[in-house]
Amino acid sequence: MAINQKKPLSTTMNAKIMGSGNETMILAHGFGGDQSLWDNVLPALTQNYQVVVFDWSFSGVINQPNTLYDPVKYNNYDAFSDDLTAVLDEMNLHETVFVGHSMSGMIGCIASIKNPHLFKKLILVGSSPRYLNAECYEGGFDLKDLEQLFSSIESNYYEWASFFPSIVIDKNDSESIKTFQESLKRMKPKIVLSLAKTVFLSDHRDILEKVVIPCTIVQTTNDIVVPLAVVEYMKRMIKGDVTVEMVDTIGHFPQLTSPLRFLEIIDCAMKGSFSGSLME
Repeated sequence: MAINQKKPLSTTMNAKIMGSGNETMILAHGFGGDQSLWDNVLPALTQNYQVVVFDWSFSGVINQPNTLYDPVKYNNYDAFSDDLTAVLDEMNLHETVFVGHSMSGMIGCIASIKNPHLFKKLILVGSSPRYLNAECYEGGFDLKDLEQLFSSIESNYYEWASFFPSIVIDKNDSESIKTFQESLKRMKPKIVLSLAKTVFLSDHRDILEKVVIPCTIVQTTNDIVVPLAVVEYMKRMIKGDVTVEMVDTIGHFPQLTSPLRFLEIIDCAMKGSFSGSLME
């Protein structure tokens, strides 16, 4: 009788290495996404770097039926950071540059604290340690806002998935909106609801002071998900060297809406050629 061999996590999560170069870059997508959200920048990046892309367990492109995502296991970012570590270990990668969009930024921070040898730099794109407003902290959302978000996902998911991208992406950028819509609609509604609660109710402010490796924060000038106050907070709290680079675009997805500026920032971060923070 044949033994059913369990697939490596890197295989299940569709991880692959593309391009070539002396530096290895990890691209980690955020909430509601999959690796297709890097398509606008991937061709240029693979010309100069060895680039790893993958899909988180919640992604709609994980082989169906999706038996990888467990809402109990993934009710916090620690499980995601453990998956990231496992994938890098399986692929024998270390001293990488981690590019984490949205929720993946905090996942990368946690992973770097647990396993600092895996990372030499973090590039945090539209990331936030907490989305919920609190005393002396502006996260961007009141609890009633988030409850309405969860209710919309639960009551009519596909209508919400059609509408939500135009809130977090420049409404005039129809191509980028379509890309995110398609990614969202590939996901299972129950997974999205569970993930949304994990993400938007999370609070990882206490980990920032434990992040000691160099960080580049990439932030758009108008992001409804992450206000500039969050960027200022992160810059103040992270112990490692921090550079903040602004992208003059509307929305939460600079890799989609401003790929040339995004690539410029990534290239400078890889070469360490910033003149200094643009946010003082």
